[in-house]
Amino acid sequence: MDKIRGFHQSLVGADEEQEEDFLGEFSGSCSLSPVQRLYGCAACLVAGLAFMLLSLIVFYRPVKFAVLFSFGNLLAIGSTAFLIGPVQQTRMMLDPVRFYASAIYVGSVVLALICALWIHNKVLTLIAIISEICALIWYSLSYVPFARRMVSELLISCCDTEI
Repeated sequence: MDKIRGFHQSLVGADEEQEEDFLGEFSGSCSLSPVQRLYGCAACLVAGLAFMLLSLIVFYRPVKFAVLFSFGNLLAIGSTAFLIGPVQQTRMMLDPVRFYASAIYVGSVVLALICALWIHNKVLTLIAIISEICALIWYSLSYVPFARRMVSELLISCCDTEI
């Protein structure tokens, strides 16, 4: 149990406990135990992956696919909020290194849901889903040091052809 608390403290930081969260309450007064955080993270991640796998069943129906896939993505990304807290998750997403990747990812999720639920256009929904997948990959690469630069250089070298 002490290892889990130490892991939690290394993720959250010791000064994070006295900080206010979104509801204006101190995070130390109503926080989850480390084991509950791990269970919440695992449950949210498994539910997100289940929704993404279920979306593959209805792949031929872009509207249903977009809703299930987007909801699964949001659950999977939100699972890390159980480990580090929603405030720290928001700070990490708004970090200058990944701000644009986060904004494009969230925007593409919203765009996919708007195209699927409000506009009901299959072509626009497919384009939004493709942009959502690309934005998710780019956002995920922002957490790996030098990964985005490596992928950018790889794509440039593959696409740079002389005639």
